[in-house]
Amino acid sequence: MFIEPIGGLMNRALWAELLDDRKFYFPVVAEGKDPPQPLSVEGKPALVNRKWRPIGDEAAVTMDRAQPYVGAQSVRVAVDAAAPHGFGQGGLGVAQGREYVGHIVANGTPGTVLTVALAWGPGAGDRQTVTLPPLTAEWQSLDFAFKPGADTADARFEVTGAGTGFFRVGTVTLMPADNVDGWRADTIAVLKSLHSGFWRLPGGNFLSNWDWHQALGPRDRRPPVYDYAWSAMQPNDLGMDEYMALTRLLGVDPYVTVNAGLGDAHSAAEEVEYLNGPATSEWGAKRAANGHPEPYGVRYWNIGNEPYGWWQIGRTSLDYFMIKHREFAAAMRAVDPTITLIGSGAMPDQMHPRDAKENASLESIQAKFGTENDWTGGLLAKAWGDFDGLSEHWYDTVEKRPDAPPADELMEFARAPANQVRMKAEEWAIYQRRFPAMAQKPIFLSIDEYAYIGAGTKPTLKLALAYSMVMQEMLRHSDFIRMSAFTFGISTLDVTPAGATLNATGQVFKLYGERFGAGVIPVAVTGDAPPPDPKFAVGYDHPQVKSGSPTHPLDIVAGLSPDRRSLRVAVVNATFQPQPLSLAVQGAKADGAGRVWRLSGPDLDAQNKVGAAPQVTIIEAPAPSLRGPLTVPALSTSIYEFPIRMGGPARVAGQ
Repeated sequence: MFIEPIGGLMNRALWAELLDDRKFYFPVVAEGKDPPQPLSVEGKPALVNRKWRPIGDEAAVTMDRAQPYVGAQSVRVAVDAAAPHGFGQGGLGVAQGREYVGHIVANGTPGTVLTVALAWGPGAGDRQTVTLPPLTAEWQSLDFAFKPGADTADARFEVTGAGTGFFRVGTVTLMPADNVDGWRADTIAVLKSLHSGFWRLPGGNFLSNWDWHQALGPRDRRPPVYDYAWSAMQPNDLGMDEYMALTRLLGVDPYVTVNAGLGDAHSAAEEVEYLNGPATSEWGAKRAANGHPEPYGVRYWNIGNEPYGWWQIGRTSLDYFMIKHREFAAAMRAVDPTITLIGSGAMPDQMHPRDAKENASLESIQAKFGTENDWTGGLLAKAWGDFDGLSEHWYDTVEKRPDAPPADELMEFARAPANQVRMKAEEWAIYQRRFPAMAQKPIFLSIDEYAYIGAGTKPTLKLALAYSMVMQEMLRHSDFIRMSAFTFGISTLDVTPAGATLNATGQVFKLYGERFGAGVIPVAVTGDAPPPDPKFAVGYDHPQVKSGSPTHPLDIVAGLSPDRRSLRVAVVNATFQPQPLSLAVQGAKADGAGRVWRLSGPDLDAQNKVGAAPQVTIIEAPAPSLRGPLTVPALSTSIYEFPIRMGGPARVAGQ
């Protein structure tokens, strides 16, 4: 899985913080008086945080830039005995009976008393108020807790004071009491069921102007930062220690991308030392001082995020970045020579001028190889030996096919994103011919960002069939595709303040994670029904290749269990009819009846929602012997497992 903190993407879904702008990066002003935020690098408007608003006389609320607690400013409120003054934030999602805990860091005129309140409705009884101990002139952290009496997506948190003088607030936080190291416990529990191998974190566009050094130590003391890639404020609560805690909770390996946008090789080497160095090293000692004496032992490292993109902060030319990549690699390996380094590549089908419209084919991209529009080739030609693997990112946009018959529309919808993977495989073969050294020193491809995006990509059964075909195409090329990371990890969930559950997309990853995961040995699949050419395309960025197995309309991959005692066959049926399937296995003999794990639902629009019975489910059932014909139900992804006795190299033929 892949994750990055785009705006408030992680807050409330994965990170447990309820409050936006908890360190007051923005001034506390009345509605309509907010200062303008700059557009993102791509020219997109700002991602809007929930704002703090004055309570009582708005003139009593000002920003103190002379002695802030953290960052550039703290909020200062002049109090009045006649009426409460303060500030509040609405739009919070809370669940009835769930405990929420927090603290506020404040000072002020000695003896001033603050109250904090959580309101979950408009009535006088729809709120809980906590009176805090009297303030002093020194900053102090004051704890509080709430237990709302109703579910709502529009609760309001308020801070007010009364008396004479003033109070100042440097930061405030509010989280569910059952959070684990700041992460939502319920979300973590569901995500563990995906059986992911690793999470790429942090990564993404925001990384290219983020300094990881600023996100160390006590979270309240980390200054908030502005993310110019997405035009959004980040409170800087998520640093490397928090990300490492997340991977520990999930039981996955961390995969770290270093800032090669505005960042430098020296900072990247320090990051390696902070995460992997002994406590006796300079940065290992800082990690130990932050409560983590043992090295994290991060194995996988990525140099830069999409440095080829016009949208990327610090974007530069291919030749210049090759110099930069080699400097990063040397500095990072000098600290820890055991790390696995992944270079930021981009193949010619992904590379084109900003406004170009192209459905790439193998013929149309030939002239791009070896040019500025071939960053993967650039790394192979100019940085050989300074990476172990190469990354690739792709996003496929849903195509509208208004005139296509429903059966054809479904098949094309399901196949389209898998064609992105097939194009990488076709291009990889070209690189192997262009660079014979790839045969002597095997390197691998990491598709560490990918997603099917646009209108029509709600997490339904229909989308699950498409992601099943993506998974199968990657498994089909696991001779060189060794890693992949889906955008985003939390896109596998339906999340509310009351809980979390796997959505239809999440069920795909759970199915393959449990039944086709680590240790499965690939088995070749043959057939006599090759997939047809893609059709009905009216948009752009759709590679003109044919993904799938030669068993159309079914898509099949196969593998042996790690102990070679069972054959696993994964089948996607993205049609409206049950499909017959006969399997002929070479090199093995059937040894009894099998089992099947089947992902399906009542219709293409089926979804999974918190608080409702899941519609897209995985059901385990008996399966007939491998010797007999199978019937694969419509609109399903099935993984069969058959006991076998090996007699030689295995191969599966499907009809």
